[in-house]
Amino acid sequence: MRMRLVSIAALSLGLAACGGSGGDPDVQETGPSPDLPSMDETLVPSMNIAPPGDWNGDLPTVPEGFTISVVADNLMIPRQMLMLPNGDLLIAEGSGGGAPRLRPKDVLAGLIKAQGRSSVEGGDRITLIRDSNGDGVPELRTVLIDDLNAPYGMAFVDGNLYVANQDAVMRFPYQEGQTEITAPGEELTPLPAELNHHWTKAMTASADGRFLYVGIGSNSNAGERGMAVEEERAVVWEIDRETGARRTIARGIRNPTALAIEPTTNLLWAVVNERDELGPQLVPDYLTQVRDGAFYGWPYSYWGQHLDPRVRPQDPDLVATAIAPDYALGNHVAALGLDFAVEGGFGGTFASGAFIGEHGSWNRQDLSGYKVSWVPFSGGRPSGPPVDFVTGFLSDDDEARGRPVGVLFDPRTRALFIADDMANVVWRVAPTR
Repeated sequence: MRMRLVSIAALSLGLAACGGSGGDPDVQETGPSPDLPSMDETLVPSMNIAPPGDWNGDLPTVPEGFTISVVADNLMIPRQMLMLPNGDLLIAEGSGGGAPRLRPKDVLAGLIKAQGRSSVEGGDRITLIRDSNGDGVPELRTVLIDDLNAPYGMAFVDGNLYVANQDAVMRFPYQEGQTEITAPGEELTPLPAELNHHWTKAMTASADGRFLYVGIGSNSNAGERGMAVEEERAVVWEIDRETGARRTIARGIRNPTALAIEPTTNLLWAVVNERDELGPQLVPDYLTQVRDGAFYGWPYSYWGQHLDPRVRPQDPDLVATAIAPDYALGNHVAALGLDFAVEGGFGGTFASGAFIGEHGSWNRQDLSGYKVSWVPFSGGRPSGPPVDFVTGFLSDDDEARGRPVGVLFDPRTRALFIADDMANVVWRVAPTR
């Protein structure tokens, strides 16, 4: 049966390729006003993913004047990171989900996606890395918290560490310098966990520490499971950190995979993975301010009020309220990481803006993403085209030697950390001078 499924997948890829599934280089895929070409919906969607590769002594490519090194290896699916006040780096390791396949194309897509994943099982833990002098050579590595349930987002406020498992936000008491937490966590707020087609629960704290923000992805690509299973999915919650009370501040935001506070305005921003199967250049994944009360279209429309004809029944009154995101990152790049430069960042070109971890595409023949991008900001808003910051994760043979997930900028050591869940390492990028 396994061989038969693989053969079907190979055949479907061939059919998709024959229909033409590469990106048009003249289509503007990024920025505040991306091109939105005609839909290219086919019975078998275009599918291609970079299979695992080896570094063989190579390193990712960084801009001139920077160096890159490994600060943690042999991890178990590193996803998001957090820096504690004393400079200890926390790494959430895990993998969740488990939604059943709904359609034959789901089976095919699952097989294709599996070819681009690490064979390592998720660690369900938080690992702590200590580099006291900031030279990029840690002197301590330990498991801070074990036996979690697919941890992803993290936040630290007033002596408490908050961890977003795939089914709940947990609170753990923490003492400065602590290297192991054995006390059971307290459940602050349960999170929607039915099916968990998108299991990752992104999280960050408000600038004043009063609230936690949690991103909850949809349970389907475009509502094909019915809207009953989408209750409180494709949303961002605001959770009172003291009481656990929550309210929904944004809806129709398909899969908000990383959240961060923009440092000059203290406003909440997200990177969001949009829907698939409408063609290689639809729909753009995006970076956006999360506006209180906003509806971002999913599943009925995309990029504002562009209708998705697959969704039945439609909701024209709701679509009329849909707003467009702020900034397109490219089609199917699978943005999973977001962090802002603070305190002048790296200076120069990289002084003010956002680092974006792009995990990489599967729903197009020509690969997109598989890099860390930089989006410049001015006055708290995107102010120019994206810039490739770290590349080389794809080999010359289009093998994925790495796939970026979370990114974290540390102003104290002027370093950018990148979680890579293919190579199962955390990279550190720093200036050479």
